Amino acid sequence: MSREVEQRRPIEAMLEARSVAVVGASARPGSFGDRVLTELSRSSPTPQIHLVNPKYEKIGSLPCLASLDEIAGPVDLVLFCVGDASLESQLQLAARRGDRAGVIFGSAVDRDGSLRERLAATAVEAGMEVCGGGCMGFVNRVHGLRAIGYLEPHPLPQGPIALVTHSGSAFSALLRADRRLGWTLAVSSGQELVTTTASYIDYALSLDDTEIVALLLETMRAPAELRASLSACAAAGVPVVALTVGGSPEGRAMVAAHSGALAGDDASWEALCDAHGVLRVRDLDEMADTLELLAAGRRVAHCAAAGRGLASVHDSGAERTLAVDVADAIGVPFARIAGATRDRLAAMLDPGLEPTNPLDVWGTGAATRDLFGGCIVALAEDEAVDAVALCVDLVPELDGDTAYSEAVIDAWSLTTKPLCVLSNLTSAIDRPGARRLRDAGVPVLEGTRSGLQALAHLRELEKHSRRTPPQPYVPDSKRRRRWSSRLSAGPLAGADAMVLLADYAIAVPASFAVTSAEEAVDSARELGFPVVLKTDEPEIAHKSDVGGVLLGLSSPEAVAAGYRDLAARLGRRAVVMATAPPGVELALGIVRDPLLGPVVVVGAGGVLVELLADRAVGLPPLDTAGAHRLLDRLAVRPMLDGIRGAPAADIDAAAAAIVALAVMAVELGESLEALDVNPLRCWPGGALALDALVVSR
Repeated sequence: MSREVEQRRPIEAMLEARSVAVVGASARPGSFGDRVLTELSRSSPTPQIHLVNPKYEKIGSLPCLASLDEIAGPVDLVLFCVGDASLESQLQLAARRGDRAGVIFGSAVDRDGSLRERLAATAVEAGMEVCGGGCMGFVNRVHGLRAIGYLEPHPLPQGPIALVTHSGSAFSALLRADRRLGWTLAVSSGQELVTTTASYIDYALSLDDTEIVALLLETMRAPAELRASLSACAAAGVPVVALTVGGSPEGRAMVAAHSGALAGDDASWEALCDAHGVLRVRDLDEMADTLELLAAGRRVAHCAAAGRGLASVHDSGAERTLAVDVADAIGVPFARIAGATRDRLAAMLDPGLEPTNPLDVWGTGAATRDLFGGCIVALAEDEAVDAVALCVDLVPELDGDTAYSEAVIDAWSLTTKPLCVLSNLTSAIDRPGARRLRDAGVPVLEGTRSGLQALAHLRELEKHSRRTPPQPYVPDSKRRRRWSSRLSAGPLAGADAMVLLADYAIAVPASFAVTSAEEAVDSARELGFPVVLKTDEPEIAHKSDVGGVLLGLSSPEAVAAGYRDLAARLGRRAVVMATAPPGVELALGIVRDPLLGPVVVVGAGGVLVELLADRAVGLPPLDTAGAHRLLDRLAVRPMLDGIRGAPAADIDAAAAAIVALAVMAVELGESLEALDVNPLRCWPGGALALDALVVSR
């Protein structure tokens, strides 16, 4: 092995291979081995190619060897174009030879289901990188290498996007899409038996041309490494666009705590994307629109200022209303344009048209190019406008009119703000017209909802750019030891759970644990009437479900009678608690995700936790800004600001409670299966945890 080869990392040897062996090469047209060889031959520069198949002496102009062993010395990359039955022996041979990497296209399945583990163990022991199994391979556009099993566009457009996808079908769909999408690296990583998404991201970041990372992930492999790679993207200012499908399968096993059910299967993805500022899309259309918009290179500035937002220009009143409806549903704001901008628009519009945003421009149809172009530029020059979209059905004009395209291309050269064409009906798009716009640099978004979502992601990206990662938290080792020991000793009663919260600086009402009516009455007198009386039997997870919470007890007689009722029905252990002020109720929780460990859940509280699927999930540690992000994602968030005359709650106190819970998750995550704080009562004077349920591991 040459010194130069030794110095190259295995991931570089794989993705930048200069010598490649094709095991299972074929001369039969259309066969898998033939397609792989065709694609490999399209590489530029073409690597040194070694063909291996005992059935042939020669394929085309290249000699064909009977075995890998006949190749003199190790190669950078072995492409395994063989069936599952031959995979293990061929990989073992490559490993013994010192070959640096491989691509396993096959599904790697055997009778007892252990083949994948054996293949991975062989490669890891040999220090080999492996793409797959069950993959399409990869194209390194920067270094010219095409190691794929199906015919894809040649040449593949070069551009700023690095793609890693678990789906081979999506790999082909995105590479063949009639869009302005260009690539540095495109990887169909499949099962990721050895080489994971994180490794491909790290490599992509080493390429100077990578400005965007696109991910389509079915599961989260090597979560710690993935988190580190996403952090590296954020630090480098490289946006990540992710389409995730399926949650944590183990997440379907719900624990007694509400937080487990509230988090749901999608919790790990939501928490991961929130923690690292990943732009999360919901389908391939939204992904393609978002990637094309980002690839155009123009970014939003200062979108957090009040009144800022999108501006759009329309040629239809009804479709303008459609855009407003969809934008409202997905939370895309329109800019409040200045009076000077309205005056400028009014001077251009036909009589009867209002100079508003969104703007309906269509009147007599005269001077379309100048009218639409002028309106686009006027809106783009308004300080409150983050981006401008010409929302028209980019249909083939049967009279040959190209005024819309010309107007946008004119405007593109006169502004540096993000500008796009947004077509409402994909199937009606004039492909040559769209291509002309794209050739001029103008992104064309191909759906009302997906296009508006892409514009929302563009604004979201600016917010992410202003985020600072939470400072590393140094655990309180004494507190952690104290509570870890206590949790390992058995279940916590409600009173003990409240002590736990207080120890982590989460405010709780004054309370006393009691085991008799006399103690209950004495405690109530000390707290002051009215009081709350709750059962505190450890085996009762949800007290209100069994009539175990008595509110508003305003006399010694009421307290005594209430205690006797609880003791007779549920047991002698109870808690007397001071009555909390009225307010908005949230639910906070910690739930242990099988992939990421403890995550923090915030949702609507009280009885609403049972009725609303309203929650946000975050990865600890969380700072104050991260806690506010979780709160801002809740549907009940406006209630905290006060509605219908109700006073505003102390939102900072609610955020502080979330931060404190995240600290607990960091310190006690190994000891907790789940924890509920429900409700957290938020009022103008603060936030109080009124009840807690702890499920230890």
